[in-house]
Amino acid sequence: MNTRLVRLVLQPFGKTVEVPGGTPLQEVLFAHGVEFPCGGKGRCRGCRVKVLAGDLPLTPPQQERLSPAEQAAGWRMACQGLAADGLVLELAQWEASILTDHSQFEFTPRPGLGVAVDLGTTTLVAQLLDLPTASVLAVATALNSQAQFGADIMSRVQYALTPEGRDRLRQMIRHQLGSMIQDLLAGSGRSGSPVDAVVLAGNTVMHHLFCGLDPEPLSRYPFEPTELDRQVFTDSALGWSLGGQTSVQFLPCLGGFVGSDILAGILACGQAQSSDLTVLLDLGTNGEVVVGNRDRLFCASTAAGPAFEGARISMGMRAATGAISEVTVAGGAYQCKVLGQSEPRGLCGSGLVDAVAAGLELGDILPSGRLAKKMEPIRLTPPVCVTQADIRELQLAKGAIAAGIRMLLDQWGAKSSDVARVYLAGAFGNYINRHSARRIGLFDFSPDQVEPSGNTALLGAKMALFPRHPENGDYHDLRRRVSHLSLSADPQFQDIYAEAMGFDS
Repeated sequence: MNTRLVRLVLQPFGKTVEVPGGTPLQEVLFAHGVEFPCGGKGRCRGCRVKVLAGDLPLTPPQQERLSPAEQAAGWRMACQGLAADGLVLELAQWEASILTDHSQFEFTPRPGLGVAVDLGTTTLVAQLLDLPTASVLAVATALNSQAQFGADIMSRVQYALTPEGRDRLRQMIRHQLGSMIQDLLAGSGRSGSPVDAVVLAGNTVMHHLFCGLDPEPLSRYPFEPTELDRQVFTDSALGWSLGGQTSVQFLPCLGGFVGSDILAGILACGQAQSSDLTVLLDLGTNGEVVVGNRDRLFCASTAAGPAFEGARISMGMRAATGAISEVTVAGGAYQCKVLGQSEPRGLCGSGLVDAVAAGLELGDILPSGRLAKKMEPIRLTPPVCVTQADIRELQLAKGAIAAGIRMLLDQWGAKSSDVARVYLAGAFGNYINRHSARRIGLFDFSPDQVEPSGNTALLGAKMALFPRHPENGDYHDLRRRVSHLSLSADPQFQDIYAEAMGFDS
């Protein structure tokens, strides 16, 4: 790498950054909102930037994945480029679509300050609480810095299979969260004040990577880790300075790919206290389902993949400026809502679900999922379109979720109509149109049964700051009451999954 510093100008922020010449742009641009869904391997187009000045040479992966028109217009894949003097790049503006939480809940007061953290694969949310009153004093949100090594869980696991990769991911997330907590204290005017307790909730992979556990068992069948228990640290052991005696606990996971974020969600939704049959559906980078009531609870993870967050979609992106987030039908044509009142750049997950539902209504998509008009992409609004490959990605994702719901209900001995309430959680789950979701067969619940429930992982983490909460008892006991089912081990899964991929007319 050239040690001479070069200047990069990032638009539309008007920001100039200085880095050593030859630095991979992946290392520079992630902090400024550029995503690398495939971990920077040149397999997708998710890291596109536009060269306004200077030169970024085309590489074979870019020539393969970028159209001639895109190449001519200056679009490049950031993962293929190196920092050079005179580069002016246009980046997408990132908007924090992360859900915070200000729900009221019963609690037993305790002295001091506490921090609750939702450690997501893509995004992080942390809240500082006044423990005597349970009031939120400050909120911090960020992209998970590990995402530059892959947007989805399995990409992250693959990177962590070497000791060096695992150490880097562990140090990276611990440093980032420690900095976020310091920002919370500073933002609330409490810099230097001791923090009494920190509770983290996250999926099983995030649990392993933060805690320094070997994720190798999660990389292969049957995807069952050897360690699911709660992990407890002191702040000093993590390299944090929160008073020296702060108890930091990562809540226990429930099984394979069902993490403590789902345990926290069960707490938040009160499923374990309900006499009615309820469903918790958490849709994000992965998909988890919990079915049950106070008598028994079943949970499972579904390999939905990242399509709901725009990854692996030809013009996919997260819910940021320029993303089509809603699609409706009016006058026999597609009507699109674009976030940020800007020119459309791509399609986020909720927009993709709407677009396919609208395509089915207009007859542009057949029940099999095939495009009706000689495989011509559906033109939403220039330049955004939906391709046959995009529809297949959505079918794979929604089929996995639908199959998981059906199999857990079968295990419970119930039907969709027996469910009193469906709690729809997760960043994507809270923005999806319930009518569109039902139209594409993501679930078979009436929209009246479905309740968007916010960030249940964060709410549950806050509740766990208060031991032996009067409504939920002890989460250690709750964990023992939840049965984890491995869907892939069920011989019926593939048949049910294949059936669930179609779009019933």
